[in-house]
Amino acid sequence: MLRVSVLIDGGHLRVLARLAGHNYNPDFIEKAAHLCVEADEFLLRILYYDCAPYNGIHKLPISGLAHEFAGSDHWLRDLAARNLFAVRRGVLKFRGFKPKRVPIAAAALTDDDFRPDFEQKGVDMRIGLDIANHAETGSVERIILVSGDTDCLPALKQARIKGLQVVLAAFPNSRIPPELLWHADFQRRVGWPGA
Repeated sequence: MLRVSVLIDGGHLRVLARLAGHNYNPDFIEKAAHLCVEADEFLLRILYYDCAPYNGIHKLPISGLAHEFAGSDHWLRDLAARNLFAVRRGVLKFRGFKPKRVPIAAAALTDDDFRPDFEQKGVDMRIGLDIANHAETGSVERIILVSGDTDCLPALKQARIKGLQVVLAAFPNSRIPPELLWHADFQRRVGWPGA
């Protein structure tokens, strides 16, 4: 049996799951992760990368009223406590407000015409570091990556040079960039939990 590690970009999986109408929670994430592993593979660990919800107070773009963003990281702590899971946290940064529609009409704008703009920081770097670590230590023979982000390409190249096999797990309606496919050994179609 090949030893494998599943690496999940939480932002990527969350978008796909919500577009498909699924409730994105720790139970769903755990089931989805296990569906990525085939019968002839031995699961060493599931590495999950995401950010806790943003917490902070900012002025709304039109009214100038204070708006509080508040969320709990309880679901990440729940996930981290599950068997075989390790959660790697990035940071969610507030980048201001963006118009919901472009072009914007200057007349009669309200706060409802804008949405908050958040950016994940540090997630891609952590994925790359873990891929490189697996390649250097030989702790697994295959990594199964759930991501659509090309920022990890240098780490994927290094993993393959070191002899690691790379599998890209593709959930329904996911579009894997060709650059990721060029630096992977296999693409594996994975269905949604309960489907």
